[in-house]
Amino acid sequence: MKQGTQLDFSGQTIFVGIDVHKKSWKVSLRSTHMELKTFSQEPSPKALSGHLQQNYPSADYRLVYEAGFCGFGYQRQFSELGMSCIVVNPADVPLTDKEKQRKSDTVDCRKLSKTLSEGALKGIFVPGIEQQDDRGIIRVYQQMIKDQTRYKNRIKGWLNFQDQSVAVDTDKYWSNHYICLLKALCLPPSARINLDILLQGYQQTRIMVLTATREVRALSRQPRYQQIIKLIRTIPGIGEITALLLVTEIGDIERFDSLDALCGYVGAGAGYA
Repeated sequence: MKQGTQLDFSGQTIFVGIDVHKKSWKVSLRSTHMELKTFSQEPSPKALSGHLQQNYPSADYRLVYEAGFCGFGYQRQFSELGMSCIVVNPADVPLTDKEKQRKSDTVDCRKLSKTLSEGALKGIFVPGIEQQDDRGIIRVYQQMIKDQTRYKNRIKGWLNFQDQSVAVDTDKYWSNHYICLLKALCLPPSARINLDILLQGYQQTRIMVLTATREVRALSRQPRYQQIIKLIRTIPGIGEITALLLVTEIGDIERFDSLDALCGYVGAGAGYA
C-alpha cells in the first residue's frame, strides 16, 4: 500500500471468502500472506463491493463462495460489478478433522479465503441463464417422475400391508382401468379414506408428469436445440428427452479438455470409455 492521505492497494490481491446464508453473510478478507478482517454483513454483492472499494481501493479482488441454495445469482452480480468470483463444490474445500469438529460460519469463510489465496480452489462451471432455466425444466420433469414412482410404491405397499389385491394384474402399467379397480375395492370406511388419499396424490402427480413431459418435448424442438439433439439421437438407445438432458446438463462440450474431464463431470469416473 502506498503511503499518503489516500489509500491505494494497486498491485495487491484481496482474497474474499464468503459463507453465504439467506439473512446474512460471514466474510473473511485476506491478503497473500495474512488475514485482514472477518465480519458479518447483509447478503448483498453491492454492499460487499462498496466495502472493498472503500477500504482496499484499486486492489484486485478475488471472491469465492460454496455452491448451495442461492445458485449462481451472486456470482453473476459480482461479475457485473467487475469482480472475479468463483463458486466451488463444498466437497472440494479441504478441511482438517479439527476444522470439521469446530465447524462454524467463521471457520468456513476463513478457510475459503485462505484456500483461495493458496490457489487450491477451482470453480465449478457456471451455466448461462438460458441453459440454467432450460435445465430446470427437465429437472422438474425428473422430479415429477420420482414423485409419481413414490406414490405407486406407497399404494402397492399399502395394498400388501392390508392384504388387498385387484382382480386384474395391470398395476405394471397403472392404467385408468387399474385405478378404477382400486377405487372399487370394498374396504372399511377408514381404509377407504386412506387409499383414496393415496390415489388422489398419485393422480395429481400423474397430471404433473404429463404437463412436464409436454414442456420437455416442446423445449427439445426449439431451434437452438434441434440440430444437436438430432445428432445425439443417432446414438442407439438415446431418445428425445435423454438427448435434451445431455445438452442442458453438459452445455458446450468443447469446454472439456479431455474425455476423462467429461466423464468426471457426469460422474462416470476418470478413464471410463
